[in-house]
Amino acid sequence: MPAFCRDCFSTAPAGPGRCPSCASPRVLSHPELYDLSIAHMDCDAFYASVEKRDNPELADKPLIIGGGRRGVVSTACYIARIRGVRSAMPMFQALKLCPEAVVLKPRMEVYVGVSRQIRAMMEDLTPSVEPLSLDEAFMDLTGTARLHGAPPAVMLARLVARMRSELGVTGSIGLSHNKFLAKVASDLDKPRGFSVIGKAETADFLRDKPVRLIWGVGQAAQASLDKAGIRTFSDLLRWERTDLVARFGSMGDRLWHLARGEDRRRVDARAPVKSISNETTFGEDTADADLLDGHIWRLSEKVSDRAKARRLAGRVVTLKLKRADHSLITRRAALRDATQMADTIYRRARALFDQVDHASPYRLLGVGISDLVSEGAADLSGDLLDPGARRRSEAERATDAIRQRFGENAILKGRSLR
Repeated sequence: MPAFCRDCFSTAPAGPGRCPSCASPRVLSHPELYDLSIAHMDCDAFYASVEKRDNPELADKPLIIGGGRRGVVSTACYIARIRGVRSAMPMFQALKLCPEAVVLKPRMEVYVGVSRQIRAMMEDLTPSVEPLSLDEAFMDLTGTARLHGAPPAVMLARLVARMRSELGVTGSIGLSHNKFLAKVASDLDKPRGFSVIGKAETADFLRDKPVRLIWGVGQAAQASLDKAGIRTFSDLLRWERTDLVARFGSMGDRLWHLARGEDRRRVDARAPVKSISNETTFGEDTADADLLDGHIWRLSEKVSDRAKARRLAGRVVTLKLKRADHSLITRRAALRDATQMADTIYRRARALFDQVDHASPYRLLGVGISDLVSEGAADLSGDLLDPGARRRSEAERATDAIRQRFGENAILKGRSLR
């Protein structure tokens, strides 16, 4: 049976035991190990890993990345996860489960930089890389064995080893014959895992698994499936394809194929990012216009930083507000020209804010851009109908250069201190 050591990458005999070359117990074996080439790489607690890398004093401490007490958890290290902390959990609940946790605000510009380094490492293996977010991506390594002198499985193990040694972050690999199963596999053995799902075992593997394994099946979809008596893949297999389509539309057709382990989607390196956004939940509901204006600016800066890091610009600006009663307000405005400039994003978001009837305090505020294009197609000078736009744009570019050299807090606008 094909096998290799995940630490020294030497060919190892299949079966239990340690690698004969380096004595590592991390020997991977599978009948189809050298025949599969569709992979999903998912970083392990990415934001928290970067923070622990940059501050070794946090290494053995539970760490939560997120907002204030009424915010939510962006991610948590595995020490905190053992205590029950999970992504998207309300912060107050996370701190009840793990009161000794260190809580840090996200440093998105740092995470974006590390993500771009990981992406470059992936592209050293194959041009077919489809990012899903900053910390995960699909890869198609079909036909690369001759180029690298090793099968895809070995090159993937080398990838995560390189990530750890050069960047100080770890990742888990899922390897299979399609995207659906590769993503499922990457969650089976985290952190620092490497799981394989072969063609021959697909049906047996899926049969008794819950349908929530399917990427995109959230609480609402799960509730609909529960009403239909569908909780496992075995339940799905009992439905005719036409009945699933009649009940669930296009999702029903997808479910029919996935129940059989079929996924014909290709790894698409050109799959676009649809939007860039950032939001904050306030510690206390607020109607303070100056305070809210400061938040609009800070969020616009964060969106701008992400857009610049990804070399993208947006044609539409979105403002999101949630009132104290949880009612949601969303406003959008199209721009004459696509932008990545914080000043332009802020001014349009502030104009949208001024159009809202501020009948009650707010608990959440968000800003985003969408209808994204390459920064090469954007107007980087600002609104040409605004006489001061070019001057503000030049000042923003100069500020970016200073921050890149001396740190993000080297220059702050007065409104960001509100």
